[in-house]
Amino acid sequence: MSTHQRLPTIQAQQLTDAFRQFNELSEHLSASYQALEEQVGKLHRELAEARSQRLKTLEEKEQLAEWLEKILSALPAGVVVLDIKGSIIDFNQKALECLGEPLFGEIWSDVLKRNLTAVTGNPHEYRLPNGRHVSLDHQQLDGQAGQIIVLSDVSEMRSLQETIHQQQQLSAMGEMVASLAHQIRTPLSTAILYISQIDNPNLSADKRRQFSQKILQRLQFLEGQVNDMLLFAKDGRLAMTGFALSALLNHLTEAAKDSIGQADIILEISNRAKAENLRGNEPALRGALMNLIGNAADAIKQSGKPGRIGIAVHQTGSKHIEIKIEDTGNGIDPALSQRIFEPFFTTKPSGTGLGLAIVKQVIEAHGGSVTVKSQLGSGTCFFIALPCIESQALLLPSGFSSKNHLFVEKLNATV
Repeated sequence: MSTHQRLPTIQAQQLTDAFRQFNELSEHLSASYQALEEQVGKLHRELAEARSQRLKTLEEKEQLAEWLEKILSALPAGVVVLDIKGSIIDFNQKALECLGEPLFGEIWSDVLKRNLTAVTGNPHEYRLPNGRHVSLDHQQLDGQAGQIIVLSDVSEMRSLQETIHQQQQLSAMGEMVASLAHQIRTPLSTAILYISQIDNPNLSADKRRQFSQKILQRLQFLEGQVNDMLLFAKDGRLAMTGFALSALLNHLTEAAKDSIGQADIILEISNRAKAENLRGNEPALRGALMNLIGNAADAIKQSGKPGRIGIAVHQTGSKHIEIKIEDTGNGIDPALSQRIFEPFFTTKPSGTGLGLAIVKQVIEAHGGSVTVKSQLGSGTCFFIALPCIESQALLLPSGFSSKNHLFVEKLNATV
């Protein structure tokens, strides 16, 4: 075969190979395109599903936000939302009614100063310009800086509490008047009897003097009962001023001598407190402490034995003192010790049951507290905790040091 005859054969073979390769490439491209179409279709489906889910989530969030908005609007309490800087970024209608406009973007501390006045004795309660009372509660926002403030209107609750308190006071006053009438009847009848005889011309001078003394005693007793009633009726509202602790102890010393009377009793008064001054009503506080001292003297007298009354003052902190009044009398029955501060509860035949109730009332009016520890046959000890004030230039009574004073005297010892 010549060269010219072999050439067409080679070209035909090459052409066949080229067509075969082209077909293979076409099939590969077709398969790749089909796979790409399937991938695109899958991505379209996933994208559509994701979009549908996102729209559903967004719709749910919008629905939740709408529900929350309705709940906030329906809440009886005001709600204010603050950002990290203390600016108001959201609030409900009730908050707007309480605080007034503007609110959005305002600094909460400015709104607080402008609209709310703190109520004494309750750090979470405030008074609005319209006279209503609200309590404030703070809650930090989870996962982000800022806080939620809830304003709850407590005016109705306060009004109800005051009404209940007034009813209790009226009830207590009724009991007190009934008890007082019973206690007054006997000494008043006795005084009237003595007065009816005082101008009898046949009455000797000694008898007339004796009757006069008895009339005075009965009138003084009646005056004490009336004073107790008036002090109890004040419900702890006393005029307060600064006074020296030493002045109080000096007055107690003199008054205790008169109260103890003819009894073999040693009176000890010591002051270890660093504080020099108290704030309160010195006569009322002195009267309350004298009530305890008088009870201590009565307990010792009833025991029929010599005894001791100790009054010790010491510091319990930078702003508090404790006054301890103890005696060596017969003590108090444990079953009764929990009731001795109740109004009208008494173990004395001639008592009104107001003495220790007034003591408790006066001490609490001074921001203090009173507790008792007693044991039958061993005596009784009262603990009075009182706030003190920083030393000021108050004039102290002469002859009585304000610090480290110890007074011991045996009063009217009987043989």
